Amino acid sequence: MSSSALSPAAWSRGARRPSWLSDPKVWRTEVLAGLVVALALIPEAISFSIIAGVDPAVGLFASFTMAVTIAVVGGRPAMISAATGAVALVIAPLNREHGFGHLVAAVILAGVFQIVLGALGVAKLMRFVPRSVMVGFVNSLAILIFMAQVPEMTDVPWAVYPLIAAGLALMVFFPRITTVVPAPLVSIVILTVITVAAGIAVPTVGDKGALPSALPVPGLPDVPFTLDTLTTVAPYALAMALVGLMESLMTAKLVDDITDTRSSKTRESVGQGVANIVTGFFGGMGGCAMIGQTMINVRVSGARTRLSTFLAGAFLMVLCIVFGPVVSDIPMAALVAVMVMVSAATFDWHSVAPKTLRRMPAGEITVMVVTVVCVVATHNLAVGVVAGSLTAMVVFARRVAHLAEVTAVTDPDDATVVYRVTGELFFASSNDLVGRFGYATDPDRVVIDLSAAHIWDASSVAALDAIETKYAQRGKTVEIIGLNEPSARIHQRLSGELAGSH
Repeated sequence: MSSSALSPAAWSRGARRPSWLSDPKVWRTEVLAGLVVALALIPEAISFSIIAGVDPAVGLFASFTMAVTIAVVGGRPAMISAATGAVALVIAPLNREHGFGHLVAAVILAGVFQIVLGALGVAKLMRFVPRSVMVGFVNSLAILIFMAQVPEMTDVPWAVYPLIAAGLALMVFFPRITTVVPAPLVSIVILTVITVAAGIAVPTVGDKGALPSALPVPGLPDVPFTLDTLTTVAPYALAMALVGLMESLMTAKLVDDITDTRSSKTRESVGQGVANIVTGFFGGMGGCAMIGQTMINVRVSGARTRLSTFLAGAFLMVLCIVFGPVVSDIPMAALVAVMVMVSAATFDWHSVAPKTLRRMPAGEITVMVVTVVCVVATHNLAVGVVAGSLTAMVVFARRVAHLAEVTAVTDPDDATVVYRVTGELFFASSNDLVGRFGYATDPDRVVIDLSAAHIWDASSVAALDAIETKYAQRGKTVEIIGLNEPSARIHQRLSGELAGSH
């Protein structure tokens, strides 16, 4: 199903009637997408539980409550939130050192932090993430998804490899026959039937851990409600809140680009907090947006509404509790094939094409590479995004710093020299400004024309003050003209007040 299959009204948050209520095609797509995602969530949730050092049921419960809750309160339709590796890495030390009760308390507190950060408008910071960081984020994500499958392809029976190849072939060629049923679902079913019927001994979902046999029950975390507990869990909770928000907002932006639609990032931020609080009270390990599963849902299966997200969580519990024995027989090779396909579909191949790289400025390529390297090295998408954004700021500052030019024109009578300054004056460009004037050789009257320049910060005002001081020491007068209104305001407010700063 194409991203254009739904009208813009179906996407608007104000739409009264969800499209899946009136369109059987959309209904079918959403239901089948939810089922595929649920199947893919099971081994991932179990793996993340192992990383966090908790029982597999804890990760599965978290995926169930996160998906169901975010489907209602989230700001990005069709995005999947569940237990994630990034969150598991953050809270694993807390669980190891202080126990499961403190982990649950941290999840609830992280949810509170996310609601506060969302209400304060942290989502608006996304505008400062450049396109090159976004491309690096997408490419590093694809690499991480593939790398996560490598352990499932090493030291395994030889039969795993033809099964993975068959799964990939099915997903490539089956859509040419029909798109009514998602190719990943067909691949999972066929490979499961083959391995069970032929008695092929390969690793299965059941080998990852026992599936839960009952629904989670709400309750309070088993910790003393003291200031000491709060100071213990707060740093982990804040780290989890920040990592979770960054991954979720970056994923939401990615889905926006894929579907050519907009979403409410503030609502998504608050929704992530609500979902984590609910998850904590149900004894889950918390989570955030899952990029791999979101790509299965949106890009591979064609889902576009909240229904697929809700059903992914609901089907997850149904599959575990009702169909546990059947799900346990699914070969990991089938799910590995799905994730490899997702990895290939997620990677922005155009960004690394020789033709693109030849045209792209070196700074942009550097930012993309820094983002990818940091993410792959740390296995933390948030670290890569921050490092990439900081690199982009440095590249931008260096580029703009060279745009400030100073040209001098002397009057015919040699009584006055006019310096015309053009460009953006800020800390990077104004540092060189002081050395561009002829203090010893200039006549007694100096005019600095800033009509083609703009003052941005205190560093620029301090530089102008330094220039005036150097001329004054030689008995020469300086007149600054042509300031635009914002520049004049900052110059008037700070000039003469920055002694010792230059």
